[in-house]
Amino acid sequence: MLRIVLAEDSVLLREGLVGIMERFGHQVLAGVGTADELIAAVAEHDPDIVVTDVRMPPGFSDEGLRAALRLREKNHRMPILVLSQYVQRAYAEELLDSSDGTHVGYLLKERVGNVEEFVEALQRVAAGATVVDPEVVRQLLRHRRDPLAKLTPREQEVLALMAEGQSNASVAASLHVSEGTVSKHFGSILTKLDLSLSDATNRRVLAVLAYLRG
Repeated sequence: MLRIVLAEDSVLLREGLVGIMERFGHQVLAGVGTADELIAAVAEHDPDIVVTDVRMPPGFSDEGLRAALRLREKNHRMPILVLSQYVQRAYAEELLDSSDGTHVGYLLKERVGNVEEFVEALQRVAAGATVVDPEVVRQLLRHRRDPLAKLTPREQEVLALMAEGQSNASVAASLHVSEGTVSKHFGSILTKLDLSLSDATNRRVLAVLAYLRG
């Protein structure tokens, strides 16, 4: 069971999200409608994960994201799942730039319609994964720059699927290849992105971040 603080100014969507998460056995400690209320609710409840909209009152610009980044500054391991109506490259990149890119997710709100997929993303972010909406990945792909140009088309496919949060096994199934082949591709990706195989940091996250920031 996850203990969740939810920030969404639309009462209808907020109540819908509460219902979904509670149906899967999670506990929503607070459902709030502003960024200030989000900060206060997290301080009060110390949740396992925060789910927040990007745009919130009073300006309906990036208040939710700014609140999420403030929370990450206080606790760089605070799991944050951000929901957005549209693909906002700058917002996605800024969120992923916070700390080391772990325990974060960026999903389009339409993804909530696939309830199982949304709940799986929620659980994976809480567990430490980086989960990015496939449409966000596709749009970021169109803007990629070197050093990603060094990657072969197949290596870019592998890294794109990893950026969506897929495991090696899932990537292998999607591309109809063996897990060993995926591992070889990832080793080549690390080399081309100058990420040491002996690096103690999370190389998978670093590679994904390099892809998304490209």
